[in-house]
Amino acid sequence: MVLHARRWSVCVGLAAILAVSLAPGVPGAGDAAVEPPAGSSTAAALSVTAPLRVDLYQPGDFVSQTNLVQCVGASMQMMQNIISGAADRTAATQHRLFELAVSLGDPKSPYAGGAHGASAQGWAAGLTSLGLGPYGVVAVATFDEAVALAARAIVSTRRPVGLLVWQGAHAWVLSGVEATADPTLAPSARISAVRVLDPLYPRPGGAWGATPAPDARLTLAQLARVFVPYRPYSRNAALRDRYVLVLPYDAPRLVGWRSYPV
Repeated sequence: MVLHARRWSVCVGLAAILAVSLAPGVPGAGDAAVEPPAGSSTAAALSVTAPLRVDLYQPGDFVSQTNLVQCVGASMQMMQNIISGAADRTAATQHRLFELAVSLGDPKSPYAGGAHGASAQGWAAGLTSLGLGPYGVVAVATFDEAVALAARAIVSTRRPVGLLVWQGAHAWVLSGVEATADPTLAPSARISAVRVLDPLYPRPGGAWGATPAPDARLTLAQLARVFVPYRPYSRNAALRDRYVLVLPYDAPRLVGWRSYPV
């Protein structure tokens, strides 16, 4: 069974369907199909155990950065497109968002502006100031924790997540996630793949490899090659050697993570 909305899809696997069809009191083969009542224990069990796929991306959301500095501006533009339903791909909007992030960023960050682009702090503050948040900068110690937080944020808020990749030198947007179950309801849910938007595409990624096409599906092993701990050249010690996300944080289930001021 697949339930569709404009930016939301939930895929129930064959195993879950069979488990329901064979459960006591549920019609089996040859019987009329009966949907479990909303709020019933059967419906609740399905929502927890069924495989889940969320892809927020729609054609028209992707924007390529206009130069080698404005990856944050382009990422903000794509996130704005996803959240608002717009398809603004103009260079003027991208530049305006980049300048907004620079103006709101931490001036002590080595990526606060100028030749180094905008900071993660400015990225989060910019999205929030535009009414697309709230967003915050989150830094965690492990890759698995970062991916789990991103997945729960996407599922709970239905908003994209920003990633600092390439040791903090580049920005990506995480636009979707696949998991063995709903990660907001099942602690044992395993994240199996993600969907990403790299504003550098179609340019090459240099030492980091080919840039993925818009809405590319990556396994966690593929993501781990580029989403690595933040290693700035000098300051911003609070983020150093940690996995950094620009995370929507108003979902009630997102608790226990440390947010750095924007």
